[in-house]
Amino acid sequence: MDARLNLLDSPVVAKSLRHISSAGKVISDSTLPAATQELVRLRASQINGCSLCTDMHTKEAAHAGETSTRLHLVAAWREATVFTDAERAALELAEQGTRIADAAGGVTDEAWANAAKHYDEEQLAALVATIAIINAFNRLNVIVQQPAGDYQPGQFG
Repeated sequence: MDARLNLLDSPVVAKSLRHISSAGKVISDSTLPAATQELVRLRASQINGCSLCTDMHTKEAAHAGETSTRLHLVAAWREATVFTDAERAALELAEQGTRIADAAGGVTDEAWANAAKHYDEEQLAALVATIAIINAFNRLNVIVQQPAGDYQPGQFG
């Protein structure tokens, strides 16, 4: 399967991706735990059906030491016992932030308050930005039907 458009060959998209990636670097340097960042990216990518990002973030998380049990259970995090309360709050915020159109009010006050119990203001800002950025990447890849399976950890720097 080939993508409909080579995103990296398009000057407009390539330049845009550099800016989005720079924003992602700011988040990766934040105090939001790296494991939480990857779990959130993985869950949003699963919801959006982004095969490339699901492949990428599963492999990046495993490469960083995440367990296969936790990675396999991200899609069923509500019933899984392997996530902390803070991670559960982040995953809930990620789901609601990804499925904005599914809820009349968007992200609920309850989900926000729960996340705010576990993360300080800087971490909440990083969490919100992580959710927004991964959704942007997911949409780019889904629209062009970017194939997945060959990603190697660190491939995109």
